Amino acid sequence: MVDSKVKLKNIGNNDVPKYKKIFNAFKESIETNAFKPGDSIPSINEFSKDYRLSRDTVFKAYTLLKQKGFIKSTPNKGYYVADSKIKVLLLISTFKAYKEVLYHSFMQNLPSNVIVDFQFHHYNVKNFKSMLDIEEGEYYKYIIMGFDHPEVKRAISKIDRNRLLLIDWDLGSEKTKNYLLQDFGQGFYNCLEQGLHLFKKYNEINFVYPEYTYHPWESVEYFKKFCDTYGIKCSITKNSKDLKVKRHTAYITVNDRMLYDLLDQCITEDLELGKDVGLLSYNETPIKRFIYKGITVVSIDFKEFGAIAAEFVKTDNAIRKFLPTKLIIRDSL
Repeated sequence: MVDSKVKLKNIGNNDVPKYKKIFNAFKESIETNAFKPGDSIPSINEFSKDYRLSRDTVFKAYTLLKQKGFIKSTPNKGYYVADSKIKVLLLISTFKAYKEVLYHSFMQNLPSNVIVDFQFHHYNVKNFKSMLDIEEGEYYKYIIMGFDHPEVKRAISKIDRNRLLLIDWDLGSEKTKNYLLQDFGQGFYNCLEQGLHLFKKYNEINFVYPEYTYHPWESVEYFKKFCDTYGIKCSITKNSKDLKVKRHTAYITVNDRMLYDLLDQCITEDLELGKDVGLLSYNETPIKRFIYKGITVVSIDFKEFGAIAAEFVKTDNAIRKFLPTKLIIRDSL
């Protein structure tokens, strides 16, 4: 009889090919350490006989297991488990400075047997779906930064919920077992309240939300709510070409391209940050501590973000967490 460590369920009950079921059964047993590196596994003939499967089907499964690095074979030893390696997918939107902090923290907190496939979808649905590689069942765990699109949500729903961690954007946390998210609404609002005494130095607050950003619109809604609550004059710039820095105005920007444009205009117009013009930037990066004596930011802790995401890979504990959004006050506001 085939080793009880391999659990092959419902061999003929759905549309998944039989060879893929064999592959997934061995893959799960190896990844959960039911099989250890060097352990022998049944021969193709033994497996096909015990499960009453064709030899070609089992051969196809074993070939895929070898291609993916789960097993090896030698003439005298037969088939055996290769050195244990766990492959995970880290799929994020784009590579920016604050995401580099997240990435390095994630990598530093992983055990040495984890291989990370680091991909960017750039908010392209076709790219997003192809990078998941769900049909091949290649990844042990999926850490995914999605975006608001129905096809994205459908693609994510096909992943084993125990192996999926949604990060950054809330695409339906009530339906997801594991999530590690930012609060772009109330958390952002609370930070604005903490900075109320600084915003009152200015006649107006302008939220710079350029046409190419994918930052959740929820933040703009809570910005308007904040301004209405405290009787502050506000405006929103949606076209980057319309951005003209004005004296006695505070600016909130969710995009670093616009941050640098604002800084450049301040230099050109000889406007002093924190006095003539206020500036609040979204997402902390190491460089923002040093620009213009420091840029005030609203941000989560991206080192913490990466470390918690790594815990999801290392354990089977459920992660359901909204990271705290904090205001870091510097001279720019």
